[in-house]
Amino acid sequence: MTQGHGSTVDGVLRRSARRTPARIAMEYGERRWTYEELDDAVSRAAALLRARGPAPGDRVAAYGHNSDAYLIAFLGCARAGLVHVPVNHQLTGDDLAYVVRQSGSALVLADPALAGRLPAGVPVLPLRDTDDSLLASLAATPPYDGPEPRAEDLVQLLYTSGTTALPKGAMMTHRALVHAYLSAITALDLSAGDRPAHALPLYHSAQLHVFLLPYLAVGATNIVLDAPDGDTLLDLIEAGRVDSLFAPPTVWIALSERPDFTDRDLGGLRKAYYGASIMPVPVLERLRARLPDLAFYNCFGQSEIGPLATVLGPDEHKGRLDSCGRTVLFVDARVVDEDGADVPDGTPGEIVYRSPQLCEGYWDKPEETAAAFRDGWFHSGDLAMRDADGYLTIVDRVKDVINSGGVLIASRQIEDVLYTHEGVAEAAVIGLPDERWVEAVTAVVVPRGEVTEAELIAHVREELAPFKAPKRVLFVPGLPRNASGKILKRELRDRFGGGRHGG
Repeated sequence: MTQGHGSTVDGVLRRSARRTPARIAMEYGERRWTYEELDDAVSRAAALLRARGPAPGDRVAAYGHNSDAYLIAFLGCARAGLVHVPVNHQLTGDDLAYVVRQSGSALVLADPALAGRLPAGVPVLPLRDTDDSLLASLAATPPYDGPEPRAEDLVQLLYTSGTTALPKGAMMTHRALVHAYLSAITALDLSAGDRPAHALPLYHSAQLHVFLLPYLAVGATNIVLDAPDGDTLLDLIEAGRVDSLFAPPTVWIALSERPDFTDRDLGGLRKAYYGASIMPVPVLERLRARLPDLAFYNCFGQSEIGPLATVLGPDEHKGRLDSCGRTVLFVDARVVDEDGADVPDGTPGEIVYRSPQLCEGYWDKPEETAAAFRDGWFHSGDLAMRDADGYLTIVDRVKDVINSGGVLIASRQIEDVLYTHEGVAEAAVIGLPDERWVEAVTAVVVPRGEVTEAELIAHVREELAPFKAPKRVLFVPGLPRNASGKILKRELRDRFGGGRHGG
């Protein structure tokens, strides 16, 4: 293998394997992988992937649930110089086909149970559960001996939805993600002695890049779970096998509302990380009261920056429960007005970033890239206020994106589907405060003739992934608009959301 500088995503694992080869790196179900075994599996996966045809720089999509095979495939792509494209495993139909085709993926790594959803003609390699799957074929495949990727090479396209129906693939380099890992390790106090569980989908950049890869970098033992099942998580915590957990507010809310939450022995949980969407202050207060010795960390950012941008640490929560904290090690941020000038402390403005963690732009979308990267800064689309001590508080989002359970959903795409129903004269989709989802997808509809809420929800579910369907449909005689005819979604959020600004 041609040696490089090692500033690569897979190099993170290689160094840990040389430092602590016999330590358990990952547990998934009944399987355990030492760091040496995991690193060897990644090398064999890299060789297997290259043997299937993709060349360095080619895109390889991953369409599967959490598993050890999913992680090995990602790191195998990284070691082989391929560009990994994680795909939300809930996507179907045109949404799924768009990501696969827009990325130009030469191969799709898929769970067998999901492969039938993929567009026809796409080469597929099963990730697991078959005799010819990637996981089953590793032992018969010699380790990869090709050239190492360079730090500046692309390693992943992270697709993130904007206000339009078409997602954008943020182009992440090895260098950007390695910087992001170091930022996460320092800001979140990650150490080899932690016992983390990874329950959120690995296609989500927060679980993969803020926690799993940084924890592999420091040499921790990682438990990968299929999903954030409350029974499983509490059992692991009570048994002393897990003392560190990241989850979005929706999961923390569900845990806190369990009948046995007050009865279980959860004293072994030392670190609680939350992020991906705004945590309701009452929920955080309830959790802190139940577990007073638990260290809480608020994580904020977006996929384009690795995705961690700011952290509110355990000793910073008092008096700042609504803050997302201060910038991490490799992130510089400003709060600016529409002209790009800094706004005074306490004044809302857009957060802009400059960082080695940033993506290189959006895949095959030069206009969107130019719009986001202006005057040397990345424009996040988030509105925030900064105080004199550098703490940031998110007050709204510039774009009409709904953050439901930590998943970003483009409102326009849902509106387009609603408009195809004969019973809809006008429609606006917004996010409204919700105890479970934090923001629930809500359709505000001007009806044409007789139409029911259930009928419209079913109509959307027929066209889009279930998580994009409205949780509620509100019927109104007309939608508020400004002088130019633009629908004023802020007024709808104020009217139906009790004054709190969502989406």
